[in-house]
Amino acid sequence: MADIETNNGVTLLTNWLSRQISPESFAWLKERKAEIIRDGAERKLFTAFSAVPRYIEKTNFQLTNAELATANNLKAGWNPSRWTLDQVGRTILILSFPNRDEDKYIKTLDKIFAAADVGEAIALYQSLPLLPYPNSFKLRAAEGIRTNMTSVFNAVALHNPYPANYLDDLAWNQMILKALFVGTPLHPIYGLKQRNNQQLSQMLLNYARERLAAKRTVNPELWDLTAAFQPEEVVRLKAAFDKMHD
Repeated sequence: MADIETNNGVTLLTNWLSRQISPESFAWLKERKAEIIRDGAERKLFTAFSAVPRYIEKTNFQLTNAELATANNLKAGWNPSRWTLDQVGRTILILSFPNRDEDKYIKTLDKIFAAADVGEAIALYQSLPLLPYPNSFKLRAAEGIRTNMTSVFNAVALHNPYPANYLDDLAWNQMILKALFVGTPLHPIYGLKQRNNQQLSQMLLNYARERLAAKRTVNPELWDLTAAFQPEEVVRLKAAFDKMHD
């Protein structure tokens, strides 16, 4: 199934991108993609992956509602509409690298992750939902959650079904709490309600109490998560926050 999703993802992204970049840029990408598929050489993948922004602009990727529905049908929760064109190009190259040899594929991706700059890391984390052998990237996803770079964190956390599908409760809970700390909204996190749990509720209530003690506000989105487990405490805390602003 992973191979089918990977291959179909490449096809979709390639077709959509072809209509949004110049013929010259698309020709360059097609040539690099063909080389990577044919040779399976790490060096060619690394070189092309790094060079993408020199040939493909960093402007916003545009998708219609029908195309978004197609993306979601391929992988529930997958939404590349907030990517940039160069990120799409990089994802196409990553997904095109031959993956029949699992060990080689994982080692190759590990090398790219380890050497990635911010822009490259964002593209890599956004590609997680369609990568083959998804269970092998749990630690990478957790690493992205711990980063101090909000843009990289958002690439893992927002509009990305990978965390909901593969992270354990500990990593998931840390991601939600980190989103609050860095000011990232919660509603674009896929699977937010489905992955809600009692331990997370307690963590969020503790966070809210600390914010209240410091006379600071909280993202109101957290109340929906905590109310499922401790509705009376939520009512009490919300009243305390309201009183703080009187």
